[in-house]
Amino acid sequence: MTNTATLALVGDRSPHVLSHTRIPRLLEALAERDRLVLDAYWIPSQEAEAEGAVRGFDAVWVLPGSPYRSEAGVLAAVRTAREEGIPFLGTCGGFQHALLEFARDVCGLTRVAHAENDPDAADPLIEPLACSLVGHEAAVTIEPGSLAQSVIGSARTVERYFCAYGPTRHLDTLRAHGLRFSGHDEDGQVRVAELPGHPFFLASLFQPELAGDGSRPHPMVRALARAAAEHAASGLSRSA
Repeated sequence: MTNTATLALVGDRSPHVLSHTRIPRLLEALAERDRLVLDAYWIPSQEAEAEGAVRGFDAVWVLPGSPYRSEAGVLAAVRTAREEGIPFLGTCGGFQHALLEFARDVCGLTRVAHAENDPDAADPLIEPLACSLVGHEAAVTIEPGSLAQSVIGSARTVERYFCAYGPTRHLDTLRAHGLRFSGHDEDGQVRVAELPGHPFFLASLFQPELAGDGSRPHPMVRALARAAAEHAASGLSRSA
């Protein structure tokens, strides 16, 4: 039986962003291989500023492509998904902004910033990485018992990046308020975050959409699709 669900793809779509060009192939593969049909809509970051822009969707995926035209729009999409229990995936820039939203709206760190958006910020949560990960592959260790581990199915994975920024400060505060950092690189730097108690809230600095050639969706992408299908079956999106 085919499950159909709606997916909000939040980001400023561009033919020059490889992860964006992968989306059609991934959607086709999910439908053909897993019988998970996602009715996907692109929502530009500026349009995401509107009240309830992603409300009513069965899943939200904040894609790479930062700096976004509207930081506020991306943060609003993350907040709606987090507060309303909508399955959420954030990759690369989506990961960074998921942490930024949590820091500001949950932890009360209202002055933290993303250095790519605000290079002169006094308190950047997201800063340039000591070594850029643009075009790199690297190992990630996954914490046992985490959502990430249940999705990926192993304690170690090698993933692709196209990123030059990452989280550096206030991580203990984010942990204390309930965010779990469930994946780290070989130097112990945070690479995966999740939110226990949420139906599905997962974010990674790496880009799972770049795995392989797109014909076999990464486990994180498949897990988001399954969570979207479950959300659709529950009727929550129609009642929103």
